[in-house]
Amino acid sequence: MSLSFLRDRSFLKEMLVIAVPISFQQLINASLNMIDVIMVGQLGEASIAALGLSNQVFFVLILLMFGTTSGMAIFTAQFWGKQEIEPIRKVLGMSIVTTSSIALLFTLAATIMPRTVLGFYTNDTEVIEIGAQYLRIVGFSYIPVAIATSYIAVMRSIQLVRLTVVATVSALVFKTILGYMLIFGIWIFPPLGVRGAAIGTASGWTLELILLIGFIYAQRTPLAASMQTLFSFDLSFFTRVLRTTLPAMANELFWSVGITTYNAIYAHIGTDSIAAINVNATMEELGFVVFMGLGNACAVMVGNRIGAGKKDEAYETVRRVIILSVSAAWIVGLIVLLLRDTVVGLYDLSPSGVTNVRMLMLMMACTLWIRMFNFSTFIGALRAGGDTRFALVMEICSIWLIGVPAAYFAAFVLRLPVYYVYLFVILEEIAKAFVSTWRFRSKKWIHDLVNI
Repeated sequence: MSLSFLRDRSFLKEMLVIAVPISFQQLINASLNMIDVIMVGQLGEASIAALGLSNQVFFVLILLMFGTTSGMAIFTAQFWGKQEIEPIRKVLGMSIVTTSSIALLFTLAATIMPRTVLGFYTNDTEVIEIGAQYLRIVGFSYIPVAIATSYIAVMRSIQLVRLTVVATVSALVFKTILGYMLIFGIWIFPPLGVRGAAIGTASGWTLELILLIGFIYAQRTPLAASMQTLFSFDLSFFTRVLRTTLPAMANELFWSVGITTYNAIYAHIGTDSIAAINVNATMEELGFVVFMGLGNACAVMVGNRIGAGKKDEAYETVRRVIILSVSAAWIVGLIVLLLRDTVVGLYDLSPSGVTNVRMLMLMMACTLWIRMFNFSTFIGALRAGGDTRFALVMEICSIWLIGVPAAYFAAFVLRLPVYYVYLFVILEEIAKAFVSTWRFRSKKWIHDLVNI
């Protein structure tokens, strides 16, 4: 494992310019999400479980949008490598139309039939009732989130990362402050509990979109186009983009449904189990901060290089980021282990909940490195290189032929505690690592989509 690339200052500078703002943005997001869970956690385990399960709806939505926008960002990154602006604007318009259509369906489900949706995850009537209150409110923010996600993905692909950071961090801080006042009834506000958290969240995501559009047009960025320009794409170009994007969308759909299936399994083990999973998830999100920056920077750099016809440099970029990600994962895992007692002390948990959280954090810390290896090859190579069909097949097979059956077997046949069920789920990551390693080394994932 050669580390000589650490002396390549131009590579490190280019990577850090993209990675550091994204990581900072992710750090603020994860930190404030953890604060949200801590605040709601003062209301008891049922409220923690309700918030976590309600957010599974948003989780599926955001991953579908991530699949859509990252699939389309393959094109915008490569067009940026060619320095062609007009196609980038048209792809942005396609992304807004597609993500908004998806978000509308989720808005209807969350606001009209929240109890039916939550019934998939749990039979606990108290959890369902609390969660329904949250979903009915936060569901109205899904379309603004969809449009903002489209803008953010394209802005990252053309290296306008700092503007996205300012908008997102401002919205997150606003969301957290407003949520705090509404949850506990601070100042002129009545105590609204989980409904207060929902109002704060919906208001924050709406503010993010307003700020993004304001920055884009005030600073006359390449995306500051008229509505006619954004939405004047022709059907043949749309079809060409969708041919690459649809497998990415399907990939995220199957993956997100798989993850929500895991959470449904955890929830059926017990309310204390899903509450512990949600606490651990906030720590996972914090732990992923560095890797989100590295993975997204890798994707942008790879796309730019493929668009510029530099395929060997694209391959080398991924190799370097894999080394950095795996090394960092061991360090982050150690930090997670050292923080276990501190984290447990932040929540109002039952004795079984405390044990579950401590063990889940141990399992997460020990397996983080293999998950980050897969993240780097998947986002930085397969997805960024346009190899979306192969990525789709690999994801479906690993999660539905290995992960979900393993989780079901561990929970309902062996009747293991939630932390061992979590460990069984990691079997899919191990299988995926072998396949993605072979695909990466073959270089068959490199597809030039714009020089045709």
